[in-house]
Amino acid sequence: MKVAYKVWLKNEGKAFGEGPYQLLKGIEKTGSLHMAAIKLDMSYQKAWNVLNDCEKELGFQMIERKVGGVSGGGSNLTVAGKAFLKQYEQFRKDVRSVIEETFHKHFR
Repeated sequence: MKVAYKVWLKNEGKAFGEGPYQLLKGIEKTGSLHMAAIKLDMSYQKAWNVLNDCEKELGFQMIERKVGGVSGGGSNLTVAGKAFLKQYEQFRKDVRSVIEETFHKHFR
């Protein structure tokens, strides 16, 4: 037996969770919102909406968008987006540790 859980940050609405996290990691890796969405089997429009909702709830811009053209477009994490991602990764690690420790305490 093992423990399963979902954790997300909430403001007025759902602000950030595993989906937006994976989307941002994909953008960080590929430099493209479009490619990150494809890798997650998500439509571009859905990915765009997810990030816009996150930015609205969190109150800061997470990605810089470069509109396409001859040289193509792209997306990169902002400095604030990178810092938030790093902070969220540590938060996830700490939450996992506490939950697993508590699980083992009760269900050894």
